[in-house]
Amino acid sequence: MRVLEYTLKILTICGCWTPDSWTSSYRRLLYHIYAIFILVLISTFTLSQFLDLILIVENPDDFTDNFYMLLAMIVSCFKMFSLLINRSNIAMLTDILMKIPCKPIEPDEVEIRQKCDRLIEVNTLHYAILVEFSSSYSAIQSLFTDYWEGKLTFRAWLPFDYSSTVLFHFMYFHQLIALLVGALLHVACDSLICGLILHICCQIEILNSRLKKIIRNPKILRDCVVQHNLMIKFAFMVNKKFRLTITFQFIVSTLVVCVTLYQMTKSNAKIVQLALYMSCMLTQIFLYCWYGNEVKLKSMQLINNLFEIEWLTLGEDVKKDLLTITRCGTVPIEFTSAYIFPMNLDSFVGLLKTSYSTYNILQQMRDESVEGK
Repeated sequence: MRVLEYTLKILTICGCWTPDSWTSSYRRLLYHIYAIFILVLISTFTLSQFLDLILIVENPDDFTDNFYMLLAMIVSCFKMFSLLINRSNIAMLTDILMKIPCKPIEPDEVEIRQKCDRLIEVNTLHYAILVEFSSSYSAIQSLFTDYWEGKLTFRAWLPFDYSSTVLFHFMYFHQLIALLVGALLHVACDSLICGLILHICCQIEILNSRLKKIIRNPKILRDCVVQHNLMIKFAFMVNKKFRLTITFQFIVSTLVVCVTLYQMTKSNAKIVQLALYMSCMLTQIFLYCWYGNEVKLKSMQLINNLFEIEWLTLGEDVKKDLLTITRCGTVPIEFTSAYIFPMNLDSFVGLLKTSYSTYNILQQMRDESVEGK
């Protein structure tokens, strides 16, 4: 079974991963047309919101009504472009995990991999439920309110009059479908990156399991050295290929949290929708920070475990190989945003503090504008 199989199925739905079974040129052409359709769908929705922000918005309240959803859709477009550009890199990274020395061989190693795969599937499923439930709630709420009033769900600038029944229905459902697809793109990209990070944790555990066996079988140590070096390179490649996506997500999440908090203080009607929306954005960044933190802790623990091995019973060549792993592991594996901000729990807390500070500034500006009137 291919690694990240469940996640790759979601990527296929989003138009970012051609199914492996679709080998004929005809099927691949159909899938490319489908991918273009998805891209046009979310891009036109995002563009209409952006033009509304530039051409129509005249006050802070209208600005925040547009801005919080515009940010999410911009990130969706960015993530889709990132996934499309990195398709060959995704294939390369997943192939590495399926080959020796990363491929599990012994029963305990297979169990570690299966445990990792189950955790990735559970995380992806729960995250998808949260994100799609939030999007569906917004869509259903709009159907019972905005739809009957002849209003679109989200603010948008359109180059034509959509007051006719046909055009209104077309644009209304265009927004809802784009919303659901955009939400699924978030699930696909975030689950992929977090899944790759989790597989690094899995490789550390497999390596740790193999190192415990070197007393009985010293010959496997050379493979362990190769695996450790490959694991470090793998982590670097994941961070390099998706650094812009991770950085963009950090920046946008900070803005979204403060804007959503501001929205919640002025609108009781949408408080549930906004709370669900903010929980999705916080969950996104929390997953990155939590598993980034886990990789660092496990890589540090691996080096500590090396000193629990009975070195005195080992030969000189084995000791030299162990020292090679120790030297390489002196600096723990750490994921960063733009190679500056580490992806750990401290960064998550810092993001919340920054968002709240920005929210306070917005609130003060709003209060001053009200007093001025």
